[in-house]
Amino acid sequence: MEEKLLYKIRVSGHVQGVGYRWSAAREARTRDIKGYIKNLSDGSVYIEAEGSIIQLTTFIEWCKKGPGFGFVESVDIETVPPLNYTDFRIET
Repeated sequence: MEEKLLYKIRVSGHVQGVGYRWSAAREARTRDIKGYIKNLSDGSVYIEAEGSIIQLTTFIEWCKKGPGFGFVESVDIETVPPLNYTDFRIET
């Protein structure tokens, strides 16, 4: 079985109020990535995404583009030990 990784991701730009969280959650679930996504008070989006390196690499590529509304300025990633999430959810 492939090693599981957990990425802590911060997406900056015009990423709130444009459907970014909902679209990212759909993309994560399509790739069988577990974790969560939420808006931060500074206007960025925070994601904890857990999966294989292949799953996470394709998800990060999507995160850099976003859903087509708004725009992404930067995507910062930190790798940490997995927490064994069981689903992918949107937090408010």
